[in-house]
Amino acid sequence: MATCAGEALPVAHQAKSQAHRAGGVCCVQVHDLSVRFGAYWAVQHVDLHVHCGEMVTLIGPNGAGKTTLLRALVGEIPYQGTFRFEAVHDAATAIKPRVGYVPQQVAVDKTAPVTVLDLFCAAVSAWPVCLARRAGVRAQAAASLAQVDAQALLTARVGALSGGQLQRVLLALALTPVPDIVLLDEPLAAMDHAGVQAFYRTVSRLREQFDLSVIMVSHDLAAAAAVSDRFICLQQRIVAQGPPPDVLTEPAVRTALGLPPAPSAA
Repeated sequence: MATCAGEALPVAHQAKSQAHRAGGVCCVQVHDLSVRFGAYWAVQHVDLHVHCGEMVTLIGPNGAGKTTLLRALVGEIPYQGTFRFEAVHDAATAIKPRVGYVPQQVAVDKTAPVTVLDLFCAAVSAWPVCLARRAGVRAQAAASLAQVDAQALLTARVGALSGGQLQRVLLALALTPVPDIVLLDEPLAAMDHAGVQAFYRTVSRLREQFDLSVIMVSHDLAAAAAVSDRFICLQQRIVAQGPPPDVLTEPAVRTALGLPPAPSAA
């Protein structure tokens, strides 16, 4: 995993060898990002550095601005500030990032005849889905689904997918083409425990394989702590950040999350 100039590797990755860099970049940089809706500031003055291969989880109470921050980074809403990548060999060069995004909720018509392959055709080609599919799209879709262990869903009807299956398909779409950063907005809400564990294993494997930066929003603190390099507690501004065990003992974080004070050290 590459790092920004002058910064140390996150502890969880110090012993890892260099992996393939998805976009030829080493670090996502968000500087002084703010989002305002009328007179209300949903996000204020957020600074983030996320290394390639690093998994960062945003935590915080409902309404803290976590989803708003992701929507700003994916370009769905306007924001103030900067969002860029630093190149591995030229830290002064700003690179427009490729962003893969798995949203919090997707409305699906359970009765529609649309298949998973149809979704891929619409996402990766300008050719109308109602016409004959372009050569190579099926192979590309199958390869993307195989990356998330969902190749059997290629011809499945989207409306018939379970919550966990749909999230895997959305993750495969977010990785087509391979992005520089993946944003996951509470991707596990519709999954059972086994599905959650399988999804985390898949994301962990993919970020190592492609050296992806990953920012995830999660309310499942225990499960997220097991796979995250860093927690960032957001409440319009960054309240605290660091290794999950350290962040979860911060009094300000526990207050924001409605948790009782951390036990005193013996």
